[in-house]
Amino acid sequence: MLNLNKIRVALAERRSQIAARRPVENGFTLVELMVVIVIIGLLATIVAINVIPATDTARIEKAKADIATIEQALEQYRLDNLTYPSASDGLQALINPPASLAQPQRYRRGGYIKKLPDDPWGRAYVYTVPGRRGAFDISSLGADGQPGGEQENADIYSSEL
Repeated sequence: MLNLNKIRVALAERRSQIAARRPVENGFTLVELMVVIVIIGLLATIVAINVIPATDTARIEKAKADIATIEQALEQYRLDNLTYPSASDGLQALINPPASLAQPQRYRRGGYIKKLPDDPWGRAYVYTVPGRRGAFDISSLGADGQPGGEQENADIYSSEL
């Protein structure tokens, strides 16, 4: 019996030595890596297709929000000064009192807007007096910066909002 136990122990030790000598197979095969890369590429393409058009829509909506903010500042200016800024004074009259102001004491301290925003395409908003359908128009020439256009290149006018 004693010999049988010794043999069992020796066999167990031998098996553990053989198992310890076997190389451990860690890592990924080239095929597995290629499958993962293809899946990531497909996901990136789907995201890009859905996100890129949304940026144009977001820019148009930002332009509309900026125009609404400038319109509110112009209304406050008119309430205090009884008239809208002249075409020569432009939108700068919302930040600093214009020299042509009849009653400078009526001008609100600090102005009517902290900073004039640029349109989402990096150009200044256009102030037109008189407007197409009212006393004034605030407009952006869209993505192309040219009059007219369609979709993201279309002009955005305050009188049409």
